[in-house]
Amino acid sequence: MGSDLLWHRIQFAFTITFHYLFPQLTMGLALLIVVLKVLALRTADERYNETARFWARVFGLNFAMGVVTGILMEFQFGTNWARFSQYAGEVIGQSLALEGVFAFILESAFLGLFLFGENRLGPRGHLAVAVALFLGSWLSGYFIIVTNAFMQHPVGHTVGEDGLLHLADFWAFILNGWALWQYAHNMTASVITASFVVSAVGAYWLLLGVHPGHARICVRIGVTAGLVSTILIGFPTGDRQGKLLAEHQPATLAAAEGLFDGGPHADLAIIGQPNVTKGKLENPVVVPGALSFLAYGTFGSTVKGLNDFPRDKWPGNVELLYYSYHIMVGLGTIFVLIMAGSAFLLWRGRLHQSRWMLWVLLLSVPFPYIATTAGWWTAELGRQPWLIYGLFRTAHGSSAQVGAGDVVFSTLGFAGLYLALGMLFVFQVLSEISRGPRGKRSPLQEPSASPLTPDPSPWGMGEALPSPISEGEVPGRRRRAGREATPTQ
Repeated sequence: MGSDLLWHRIQFAFTITFHYLFPQLTMGLALLIVVLKVLALRTADERYNETARFWARVFGLNFAMGVVTGILMEFQFGTNWARFSQYAGEVIGQSLALEGVFAFILESAFLGLFLFGENRLGPRGHLAVAVALFLGSWLSGYFIIVTNAFMQHPVGHTVGEDGLLHLADFWAFILNGWALWQYAHNMTASVITASFVVSAVGAYWLLLGVHPGHARICVRIGVTAGLVSTILIGFPTGDRQGKLLAEHQPATLAAAEGLFDGGPHADLAIIGQPNVTKGKLENPVVVPGALSFLAYGTFGSTVKGLNDFPRDKWPGNVELLYYSYHIMVGLGTIFVLIMAGSAFLLWRGRLHQSRWMLWVLLLSVPFPYIATTAGWWTAELGRQPWLIYGLFRTAHGSSAQVGAGDVVFSTLGFAGLYLALGMLFVFQVLSEISRGPRGKRSPLQEPSASPLTPDPSPWGMGEALPSPISEGEVPGRRRRAGREATPTQ
């Protein structure tokens, strides 16, 4: 049974990790598309509309991949985790049904209207559809978070005479305090991912000297949203998540921080290697007393260490939990520095001519995906050995009739399918980026300017963007024919 359980967990971890690569971008893009549509209506600049249409096509590709890979998650509740579904299905089935019937349908319906109904809807109607798409996407995310939050901090339920969970208070379940802060933290992370992706594409176009007007819009929107979201991910959302962990899952907090011996004035480990056998953190670099302050608000507060809990209450893999948590936090700190530096250059009107910073934005695009993956691993590894914290152990939740051989075989099949889908997805997205924004004007009429030209205003959200280039000029490059070519005014 131990081998069966291990493979059930590996398969679910593999499929959900791959699946979440896509929803995080769609949820973040949904907000940025609304921002682009608002700016288009406010400025009457068609380039904002063209940029919104471009990102809506990328949104659609991500949405399709999220749907295909998400279906496997639903199946696994019955195939791999039947005993868990039997135990908790009456409760978590509520939020999963709401996600599927309301939010998912709302999101998919309005995506179709946004992509194909602009001419009939008009500018304000198209903006309204963008807002509905945003609401559908974020509602979908909320109901999934509610499900996970119940597994982290179960509320609103009773245990019946049949030994199964029953829903006792619908609103307590839906408005779980853990879910509200987890949702805020998760959605802020999705905006970070979208901000880095949008900034990276804009930086790529600027470095190539193509679509400079649209590229400037992407960089401005991406960096501005990225600066705000990278701050919010730490405080207040990350701070509140940490305090909830200290209150409700203290053993998880101790494992994530590599704290074996608790006490007052607990140190915050910046780096180090947890040695579970010896029960200590090796080669630590710490901030004295900081963990007590972050967890409970005072430097003298007592933080329990792993040795204060029975061994069977420890998370199952302390080392992986510790490294996942520190990867998440470390990358989050780097994100703040990248976006703060980019925002400073944007404010000074020098970002678009700072090729080194454009390269930083371009090459940073994989790291938000790594950080969000590490964040979800932290949450799920930290909950172990429980499927529903304090109520139902992971060892009791897998399907008794599905053996390890079946799971290994299907996992290999999923891996092959995901490889093919992933390659197709990357090809389609790269093709969209290569084609760039498309509008009513021809490519020769595309508004342009040299990517090395400074912005006329600090943030440049509402000013007129650079004027069109002359027909024979390659965007971003000056012709030299005895004299320097001058852009038409």
